Amino acid sequence: MGLWETMRARTQPKRNHLDALFLVPSAAITLQTALGFEPTGVGSVCYRSAAGAAFAQTQDDVLALIRDDSEAPEVTLTQDDFGFTWLVVAGDPNDMAGLCTDLHAVNTTLELNGFEGGLLCSMVPFVNPSGQRFGLTYLYKRGTFYPFAPSGEQTRDTLLELSVRDQLDKELPMEPDLQRWLAVWKAPGL
Repeated sequence: MGLWETMRARTQPKRNHLDALFLVPSAAITLQTALGFEPTGVGSVCYRSAAGAAFAQTQDDVLALIRDDSEAPEVTLTQDDFGFTWLVVAGDPNDMAGLCTDLHAVNTTLELNGFEGGLLCSMVPFVNPSGQRFGLTYLYKRGTFYPFAPSGEQTRDTLLELSVRDQLDKELPMEPDLQRWLAVWKAPGL
């Protein structure tokens, strides 16, 4: 930040870095070996839908883009209690690269068509043999990741979240501000 921005008390917003999604497959290997967590094969993009034909066409284009692949994963749309749309991709848990490519394509298509203001996050859930789950969450507007580990209806496992952060801080741009680690209750796949 420059002197002029400081004097005017204006800061530049942190830009997303969607290509960081392509780092998730290698982070998944770290999670498997260090903590025993496996990918579920599910991933999702959360966004606020916009009114109008342009958004409907863009959303249809995104769905067609993913479904037109000969080995297309299952793609569904759901709404959460807060009015956000979740585009959920469910495929082979061993194809993390394909899943991350699909999530990147959804984010990029919405962004390029002018709907980046509605993008909230992308999530890739992981599970261990005892059934413990967490979602590796990418904050679109910050360009960073954080783990979200629900342990009950309105409780979270902060110890697991911090363990995941510590394991991945050299591989992924992790969100340093813990207050931005949003609780994403009832996220698909968790």
